[in-house]
Amino acid sequence: MIEQLPPLGFGAAQLGNLYRTTTDEEARGAVQAAWDGGIRLFDTAPHYGIGTSERRLGSLLAAYPREQYLVSTKVGRLLLPGPGDGDDMEHGFAVPNHHVRSWDMSEEGIRRSHRESLERLGMDGVDILYLHDPEEGPTQQAFEEALPTLAAMREEGLVRGVGVGSKDATVLTRAVRTGLIDVAMVSGRYTLLEQPAAEELLPACLEHGVQAVAVSVFNSGILARPEVGEDARYEYAQAPAELLDTARDLARLAADHGVQLPDLAVQYPLRHPAITSVVLGMRTCQQVRQNITRMQRQVPEKLWEQVDG
Repeated sequence: MIEQLPPLGFGAAQLGNLYRTTTDEEARGAVQAAWDGGIRLFDTAPHYGIGTSERRLGSLLAAYPREQYLVSTKVGRLLLPGPGDGDDMEHGFAVPNHHVRSWDMSEEGIRRSHRESLERLGMDGVDILYLHDPEEGPTQQAFEEALPTLAAMREEGLVRGVGVGSKDATVLTRAVRTGLIDVAMVSGRYTLLEQPAAEELLPACLEHGVQAVAVSVFNSGILARPEVGEDARYEYAQAPAELLDTARDLARLAADHGVQLPDLAVQYPLRHPAITSVVLGMRTCQQVRQNITRMQRQVPEKLWEQVDG
């Protein structure tokens, strides 16, 4: 069983060149700043840059004592030889397409994915293994084969905790209710802007003793800046007018109390008793330091009362 997770984690999708190339210097500086700032939870996945994030993160974390940090990765997609004739920008990563992703949620596929992740990370084991986006792959196999396999691997001592990572609150609720998982990583469904996970998922987590980890807490960008511009993004597209208005109201409320919209965005999920950790994607040392500061900033209780009201 995994212990309670720390409140702030380092999301390593950017180490896989999400949207643009992350230089080696940027990656090294980000991980160093995270460590110096007390971050001890690091999350990656084969999907991030078709293995690039795992290789980079593992190499950089090798400089630190393994027993002092937690690392998670994901299964559900195998990386197979690709054409090598272009890039992976179709999936949002600025890396060569030397490999392609292939859904595989069979027992053999889950165990193979785990082994190959350990090779890329250069580690003997990870602390948490998530099933990644089961709603996008063979969902029936995910529940009938992948989740029981993960639970068996935990019992075999191959991993300390298992979970599911998804932006689909219904799928996550179903996974929690199996009684097989320890952690639910909820993407974008419990944020300052919207809280559909509060209806069934988070109560189910409390009932079953499952820790919830909140990711995509900026809702793809609309909550990431102190002022909400016309070009703000939501769910990786132009934000609709009604959400722009809501975000701007929240930004004004924050400013009235001497803080900023992103401060509220990173802290808000932790106010729910089911959520133990927020994992933020970070590319540079400046972003890491800024996020640490945002998480530590004092937010007046009166402001939270107005947000909740």
